Amino acid sequence: MTAITRFAPSPTGRLHLGHAASAWFAADRGDFLLRIEDIDPSRCRPEWTEGIFEDLAWLGLSWPEPVRRQLEHLDDYRAALGQLKALGVIYPCFCTRKEIEDEVRRAGMAPHGTEGPVYPGTCRRLGLAEKTVRLAEGREASWRLDITAATQITGPLSWRDGRAGRVAARVDLLGDIVVARKDIGTSYHLAVTVDDALQGVTLVTRGEDLFDSTHVHRLLQALLGLPEPAYHHHRLLLDETGKRFAKRDQSCTLQSLRLAGMSPEMIRERVRLVG
Repeated sequence: MTAITRFAPSPTGRLHLGHAASAWFAADRGDFLLRIEDIDPSRCRPEWTEGIFEDLAWLGLSWPEPVRRQLEHLDDYRAALGQLKALGVIYPCFCTRKEIEDEVRRAGMAPHGTEGPVYPGTCRRLGLAEKTVRLAEGREASWRLDITAATQITGPLSWRDGRAGRVAARVDLLGDIVVARKDIGTSYHLAVTVDDALQGVTLVTRGEDLFDSTHVHRLLQALLGLPEPAYHHHRLLLDETGKRFAKRDQSCTLQSLRLAGMSPEMIRERVRLVG
């Protein structure tokens, strides 16, 4: 059976060489879907979404319509959040980023995980009455996944990666991650897990920088009763200095390379070592 793959960029700038490598990697391995991950209105712009379509078409890629745009499907993420609330595995968090960093320093904890400071569990320790009062007062809150409560429900989990083989899920690596931000009511982790299931994705291909995120995505799948896809976290494309390509580096955008006279075939040759 042919795998269903996807490429899911955020429209926060023009695509660069690393995106080309990742998109081709997905397209070469199955029936290719495009998804626009635009849940962050403060960083995403419509013109960059159009730029994604333009760049991918220039690379020779095609995809079925309509393209799933996350901002149009917030109800799906709210429904999933409701399931997690019903299971009793999430809790409101009223902390600011500075309060979290201060608490991490006071506790003498390791300052950063793979996604920044690991949350020290401050609001997890609040009593039900205190949480209820704060919510009733209209205090802004994000919602965090209680890793301990969640794993008591699921038990040990694992997932399969094309390079690493069968991997035991280490959900502790990211701590009690945010599943719903204060401003948008969801998060990358929750939205991408729900999207992959609803779109029938059977092979998730993405950069190895997201390897640790898969541990918690596997936990969310188990809690929400969603299917487990296969994964392949490919190597990242690096520049001559060994740094990852970034959208802020305009010299490596596909648009700038196209205007400089490069062809898709030349781009393909340049990124062919990703795997």
